[in-house]
Amino acid sequence: MSCGLSGEVAEEPVASRKTGVIFEKRLILKYIEENHKEPGTDHELDAEDLLPIKTHRIVRPRPPNFTSLPSLLKAFQDEWDALVLDAYNTKEQLARTREELATALYQHDAAVRVIARLTKERDEARDALSKVTVAASDAPATGDDAMVIDNESLPEALAEHVNELQVKLTKGRKKRPVPKEWASSDEVAALEQVASTDLGVAQATSVDVNADYAAIGGADGKVDIYSAEANKVERSFDIGEPVTATVWIDTKVILATAKGSVRVFDSGKETATFQAHAGAVTGLCAHPGGRLLASVGIDKSFVFYDLEALERVSRVYTDDVLTACAFHPDGHLFAAGTQAGHIQVYETSTGKLAASFELGPAVRALVFSENGFWFAATGKGQSTVTVFDIRKEGPAAQVKEFQTGDAQSLAWDYTGQYLATAGSTGITVQMYHKSSKKWSEPLRTSTPAVAIRWGEEAKSLVAVSKEGEVSVLGAKE
Repeated sequence: MSCGLSGEVAEEPVASRKTGVIFEKRLILKYIEENHKEPGTDHELDAEDLLPIKTHRIVRPRPPNFTSLPSLLKAFQDEWDALVLDAYNTKEQLARTREELATALYQHDAAVRVIARLTKERDEARDALSKVTVAASDAPATGDDAMVIDNESLPEALAEHVNELQVKLTKGRKKRPVPKEWASSDEVAALEQVASTDLGVAQATSVDVNADYAAIGGADGKVDIYSAEANKVERSFDIGEPVTATVWIDTKVILATAKGSVRVFDSGKETATFQAHAGAVTGLCAHPGGRLLASVGIDKSFVFYDLEALERVSRVYTDDVLTACAFHPDGHLFAAGTQAGHIQVYETSTGKLAASFELGPAVRALVFSENGFWFAATGKGQSTVTVFDIRKEGPAAQVKEFQTGDAQSLAWDYTGQYLATAGSTGITVQMYHKSSKKWSEPLRTSTPAVAIRWGEEAKSLVAVSKEGEVSVLGAKE
């Protein structure tokens, strides 16, 4: 009984139930395991379809005529047929495998094309969205209108920079004494207007100070660089867009506009422009390390920028229009005020929400104290300024509420002792006495202002009125 695969006499013969062909059991089981069908046919075959054939234990020798030339030729022919059959099966299997591979490659290529198209459409939609002027609305967005957009955390290198700087700043801040040359409460109480100048800015909106200089932005798109020492405007330029916020970092003056752009000027030259928001940019603040910048806008997002690489590095979307922002003095937290009256505190490196505080009306101004625990905020239409403790929650987080009159701008000094407020009703300074844990008001003037900043050593205040007049409050000589 010769095997249908090898042509040799089967040592352990089995027969197929379906065709009756005899095979060597060892060979046919291997074939079935690989092909799941009977050799030479398309019949499905498994081990249960094989019938063992019992033969006599005494194996008869090959007949003498098997060694004859015709017998050898027939044996060779049988082996050749088996090889041809196996080659045919192999080619057939190869053809099927190629078809399956071609189908899989086609599906993969189609998937890649679809992903590329969707990515392109998403990028085009985001680009178009960034160029659309969006009007702020008090109406909350409904669930049907909400669009889910992926938020971005800081790149790993910048996140490490933020974390390392936090450790360094926290350690230094806690051990930092009040400088001896810092203004005393009596000196602050004696502050009065010592200089004033009419600016080329018709409607001033913002100010930031660097040493004896101040950068003032206006709603008419004009920017003035004012010298307090010389009491004059030393340089003016027009950016062609209403300025909504101003930040001065080292040699860089950064301006936010009502058309959604953030523009960077370094040593008088414009070095970068970011079309960051869909609609007006409502707030701008610098990270204490000086490398990161943040902006918020009415498109419900806040954006971080790397001022060394001059590129946008992350964006996070929120549930409400954002109106003000500030970094914690250690840089690891970022606070954003909303039109709904909430103050949301986020982790700088990840963009995750860490805490939320309730102010009431739309947040108008927001600033952190250098003590690292408090921040002050005021709302639109309010005549009060509220100090919050970020370590607490709910009503217990409200440390103090000041009756300041209209407040449009807030500024805490470097030591965390003095909180300056400015508005249409005038300027006030609130002082915290650490030894007695009490507050006092050393200064209140009737000088109207829309923006205010502390000068060096808290011995002066720079205020800007809506009409474009800059005033310096200092000590009379």
